Amino acid sequence: MHVTRRLFLAGAVTLGLAACSSTPVSPVGPTEPVTLVSAFEGKRTGKGLFRIWLTGSERRFTARLNGRVTGPPGQRTLTVVEDFAFDDGQQDRLTWVFRETGPGRWSGKREDTVGKATVIEKDGTIRLTYTADFKSLDAVTRLGFSDLIYQQPDGTLVNDGIVTRKGVPVAAVRFVIR
Repeated sequence: MHVTRRLFLAGAVTLGLAACSSTPVSPVGPTEPVTLVSAFEGKRTGKGLFRIWLTGSERRFTARLNGRVTGPPGQRTLTVVEDFAFDDGQQDRLTWVFRETGPGRWSGKREDTVGKATVIEKDGTIRLTYTADFKSLDAVTRLGFSDLIYQQPDGTLVNDGIVTRKGVPVAAVRFVIR
């Protein structure tokens, strides 16, 4: 009985700490290698969920992406136009412009980013970190994003993100392209 209770409490503490992490946890199970270009070149559509941990409120969205690569290897530019449709009726268009800065490294900018985003391709996954002014229907909030992008064996692309406000983890985002 005491062992079961300790295991339960240890598991609850671990889950609680994972929820407060400022970076997404690596995927469990097999994945396929993915790069920024293989993930976002061409036309893609996915569905996402933005969940605020404190309130449990959720905001769902659909995004249509159209990515185009220009330039020679080592000096490429990837432009990704994102058209968002949120479940509350809000629509938005944002455009990422990523520039290759070295092997497996990119920097990026979007209309709402503060400074530059950093992209690192490593171990078959992509880590994307940036700060953005996030618009909702009634406000603009400065948020930090730490995304982990990976590809499942069936080709599904998953972007798991942890969102921070003033350095404190406050929400999670999951965007799935099937």
